[in-house]
Amino acid sequence: MPRRYVIVGNGPAGVSSAEVIRSIDSSAEIVIVGEEKTGFYSRPGLAYLLTGTIPESHLFSRPDSEYRRLRLQRVTARVTHLQPREHRVWLEDRSFLEYDRLLLAVGARALRPNVPGIDLEGVVTLDTLDDARRILRLARRAKSAVVVGGGITALELAEGLSSQGVETHYLLRKDRYWGNVLDPQESKLVETRLEEEGIRLHRRTDLAGVIGRGRRVAGVTTTDGRQLACGMLAVAIGIQPRFELARDAGLAVGRGIWTDEYFQTSHADVFAAGDAAEVFDPSTGARVLDSLWSIAIEQGRSAGANMAGRRESYARPAPFNVTRIGGLTTTLIGAVGSGREDGDLVALNRGDSDAWRQKADAFAVEAEAEVSRVRVLVGEKQLVGAVVMGDQRLSRPLQHLIREAVDIRPVRDQLLHEPQRLPAILGSFASAAHAA
Repeated sequence: MPRRYVIVGNGPAGVSSAEVIRSIDSSAEIVIVGEEKTGFYSRPGLAYLLTGTIPESHLFSRPDSEYRRLRLQRVTARVTHLQPREHRVWLEDRSFLEYDRLLLAVGARALRPNVPGIDLEGVVTLDTLDDARRILRLARRAKSAVVVGGGITALELAEGLSSQGVETHYLLRKDRYWGNVLDPQESKLVETRLEEEGIRLHRRTDLAGVIGRGRRVAGVTTTDGRQLACGMLAVAIGIQPRFELARDAGLAVGRGIWTDEYFQTSHADVFAAGDAAEVFDPSTGARVLDSLWSIAIEQGRSAGANMAGRRESYARPAPFNVTRIGGLTTTLIGAVGSGREDGDLVALNRGDSDAWRQKADAFAVEAEAEVSRVRVLVGEKQLVGAVVMGDQRLSRPLQHLIREAVDIRPVRDQLLHEPQRLPAILGSFASAAHAA
């Protein structure tokens, strides 16, 4: 009998795992269960949809024909509970699917602060395409909006609403933006760009409550006693891995669904990958969370290979992301943070990684131009992290040097003593290292 695989989650980890399973097991029966009626789409692309940079059609990279080509059965339903011993997945219509191997690629959901009025109509988060559509509908009639939170998603919401002609207020709980990842100069660069776009920043200000008129948002109150009138409140304070299915089925969980380096959970035939998975990293001996699109794809591929019978230990790469913050194309690689907690992030933010907020055992070397900035964390033998804002010519070379742990001792002294020449030194060195 062909082996039956059930994958819960139609996102990057789920689809990439299905592709790998099919490449290994040509006779397999593969079922992907997803709650959204739409097909596979780019979650990072939602930011560009909000700003009007791309049409909705550009989000879809896996048409239905791709599912048919790979012989994937797609089911639109909500999974209500699991029975690992019986190898069953139960759906909301009280039917069930049996499996030989199960992957939980269920993602994460946006957190909402516990304040009065948070359930009023007009309070929005950005989890799904339907959320983005709703935000665009509300923006057509809202004169003003308030955005709360830190990290990439909050910026996506603030810039998206502002680009739709909505007067936008952005509440920063601390004195600067994303202080546990960016350094003060990087935060200032982003803040300046936001203010140039007309977004009003409120530093050292947090949300105390939501004011309603009937069932709709009419304004917010802040912790310093002010009131701001608004027709929308957009919240991006962090995300929570969706581990409830696993927890209720008796699987081991922590902040996410616990897995080993093979993506196997505490039940031998159940695997987890993507935003929901808290994966054991053998290089550090700790479990880590990542909410990066690229890492979800890599985890899905590795999980799929292990589900199909290959024994492949996951080597966690240095986290890597390219996004736009404050209108600037920004690349973040590896450990770049200060190692301290930031109240704007009560959990991981979407597009974030545990590693970014780790304090690096390294020297920071910086180079700046008028609207560009490069910060590189230099360890004893390797580069451990980098932030590239604006001009992106160094982003690919730095990704190679950091992810491949290239020995940089031949140019380390130059970097430390001639930081103004950082782009030239690293550009030449990376070219030579790549050619070798």
